[in-house]
Amino acid sequence: MKTVIVYDSVFGNTEKVAQSVGQALGAAAEVSVLRVSEATPERLRGADLLIAGAPTRQFRASDGMRQWLDSLPAGALQGIRTAAFDTRMSVKDANVWILTVMVKIFGYAAEPMAKKLKAKGGQPTGTPAGFLVKGTEGPLFDGELERAAAWAQGLAASRPPYPPTP
Repeated sequence: MKTVIVYDSVFGNTEKVAQSVGQALGAAAEVSVLRVSEATPERLRGADLLIAGAPTRQFRASDGMRQWLDSLPAGALQGIRTAAFDTRMSVKDANVWILTVMVKIFGYAAEPMAKKLKAKGGQPTGTPAGFLVKGTEGPLFDGELERAAAWAQGLAASRPPYPPTP
């Protein structure tokens, strides 16, 4: 199975998650982990599974990821299983009521990314996932890379349940 993981990262946390996902899938598949700037149409050719990951910035995916997703031609992902993840601040740990309200209104990056992948012809696999960082810059909370690996293995096997996003 050829898997392509495309990620954008600002503080390095999303890159770490992407690498963990790639390592978890690497034993059973041909895996490429690419920065969004490296994800050309040629590098997607022949993919069975495409996983997109981005940090949540202002309640949506990073600019680089949004631009990349928008640049994909209609139908470009036809026949490719797709999944999305984001890195996000823990609302519970931030303990700021306005942030909690804003998240309830606007959400995080993974779900809209998954919808965009589907709109480009992808076949959604699994549940969009979010991995938690401490504060706005990180690092990741303990256990998040292991949870990312478990999520990836669930995608490869196409079997729920996936470890829930706290």
